[in-house]
Amino acid sequence: MSERRITQRGLYFDELEEGVVYEHRPGRTMTETDNVLFTTLTMNPQPLHLDRAWSEGTEFGEPLMNSMHTLATMVGLSVGQLTQGTIVANLGFSEVTFPAPVRHGDTIYCETRVLEKRASRSRPGQGIATFEHRALNQHGEVVATAVRKVLMQGKPEAEA
Repeated sequence: MSERRITQRGLYFDELEEGVVYEHRPGRTMTETDNVLFTTLTMNPQPLHLDRAWSEGTEFGEPLMNSMHTLATMVGLSVGQLTQGTIVANLGFSEVTFPAPVRHGDTIYCETRVLEKRASRSRPGQGIATFEHRALNQHGEVVATAVRKVLMQGKPEAEA
C-alpha cells in the first residue's frame, strides 16, 4: 500500500466561497530590519522610514513601517491559504488604504473576504475572484486594506 501524500496549496477558483472571511495565521511581527531592507531595496529615501533622529521630530515620534511593505505583507499573509500554486496572475489592486500607522514591533494579521467570483469568459478552466484584504495590528486596529482582483486556476479535471 502506498502512502498518501498531501501537498500544501491555495484554493482553486471553484473552492472559493463568496462572502466568506478567511483568517490568515500566523501573523507577522514587523521589524526595523524589515523596514530598512524593504525601503532601501525599493530605492525609497523617505526619512520617516530610515532616519530615527528625523522621525523623532514628526507627529509619530519614531520611524514608521513603509506602507508598501505593509501592503506586500498583508497580501503575502494570504497566499498560503488562498492562492499558493493556484493563482495565474494578479489583475489589479484598488481601494488601498492605510488608516493607521504600523510601527517597528507591531504584529499584523490578515483576513480576506471573497467579494465576488466569476468564470473567465476568455480562459476556460479559470476564474476571476475579487478579494478584500484587511490587515489588523495586535490591538485589532485596521492598519491596511485593499481590494485585489486575481485570475485563478479552476480545479483540474482529475480532482473535480
